[in-house]
Amino acid sequence: MKRGCVIAFVTAAFCAAALSQVAAAQMSGEEQYRVLSEAAAGKTGGDLFGKLNEESRGLDWEKAEAAEFEGNLRLMKMRGDDRTGVYFLRKLTGEILILSVPAEADPLYADLGKLTESRMVFKVRMLAGTVGGDEYLFARFSEAPKGLLFERIFKISMVLMLFLVMVGMGLTLTLNDFAVVFKKPLGIIVGLIMQYGIMPLVALGLSYVFGFYHAYPFIFIGLILVTAIPAGVTSNLLTLYAKGDLALSVSLTSFSTILSLVFTPLLLTLYGAGVSEVSVPAGLIAQTIVVLVIVPLAIGMAVRAKWKTIAEKLSRVFSALGIVAVLFIMVAGVLSNLHVFSDTARYSPTFYVSIFVLAVVGMLVGWGVAKIVRVSDVQAKSIAFETGIRNSTLGMAIALLIQDSIGDFYSSMFIVTGIYGLEMYVAGIAAIFLFKRFYPAAEGEAAK
Repeated sequence: MKRGCVIAFVTAAFCAAALSQVAAAQMSGEEQYRVLSEAAAGKTGGDLFGKLNEESRGLDWEKAEAAEFEGNLRLMKMRGDDRTGVYFLRKLTGEILILSVPAEADPLYADLGKLTESRMVFKVRMLAGTVGGDEYLFARFSEAPKGLLFERIFKISMVLMLFLVMVGMGLTLTLNDFAVVFKKPLGIIVGLIMQYGIMPLVALGLSYVFGFYHAYPFIFIGLILVTAIPAGVTSNLLTLYAKGDLALSVSLTSFSTILSLVFTPLLLTLYGAGVSEVSVPAGLIAQTIVVLVIVPLAIGMAVRAKWKTIAEKLSRVFSALGIVAVLFIMVAGVLSNLHVFSDTARYSPTFYVSIFVLAVVGMLVGWGVAKIVRVSDVQAKSIAFETGIRNSTLGMAIALLIQDSIGDFYSSMFIVTGIYGLEMYVAGIAAIFLFKRFYPAAEGEAAK
């Protein structure tokens, strides 16, 4: 009996020592992620995904070490071939374990695709292996993964609330609202140029000034994403409080929302082309915008066209829901990812300052350019808010959906859009006080 215990102890100690040596020798999580991303893009020769899956199934899992941790299940697919891919587990600390999926049916691995949607608690067995001369850690489930309730609620809430907010926007619109482009063409044209032309350039400039472009490319892409998404409904509310041109604000929000189907993937692709680590899935972004933006917007407009009275009553409810939804999603999104902020090198004070500066500069430049081309004060206010206040909820949804396709290992795009969604409120409220302080005469003009 004692002899058996000694043998078991020595075996366990040997396995633990072997795993620790492998962990020291193997690539870091980020390095492995880059290798997988390059393989998915076809930049490396050979079938790495096939070799990883084959190696994992040939390991002696009886000698595996047990482990339990919190993290995410992710899937990396070959571009152009959805049938070829590899699942991997990413711990909150950044380590990666290649998931060994049995060739035969196993209930523990049923519906793996759905498990990638939320953070979970994993109980696994781990083994080391070598593929192509590189060391990897492999894992198999010892129990079915357990979802975290808050994470599940957050993901469902984000998609549902974004959908409902866009329905609410549609409830306030008719086709005649788009005729404002012919009545006030200058304001619309200047606003759209500011949103999709100037703001991405401002984000590019700030990324160079603060050093993100080279040091943290996915923070840079996150800043571009913020400036490539349409204006949010919050801009309409801030315009109302600042006594700006509400009709112009609503029209600009509507136009930018529809045009985002083209400009969001286009701008991300254009600005991401100069970053070697980035490969933008333009098709996936366009599909996301269609499902979460264009379709609910059309539903809202259809309801408005058929049942105007009902739509007007519902629009008040949806307006309040929109503000609550945006704040909830921003705060919940940040709180659910507090662990990432321990990376103070990546998310330093400079990071938070740069995002706030982007929102402030956006509104200042929007106002300044509008005044240069002789747009009225009330319209200039609208353009300022439409330039700086963006649909961050949409940005967060896009960031989550494309982070593996684009290679965003640290979910930096999601963090950028979430923090921007909070800081733009501060910048917007400050702008209201400044407008009322320095342009009081404009209030009377707006009331006419």
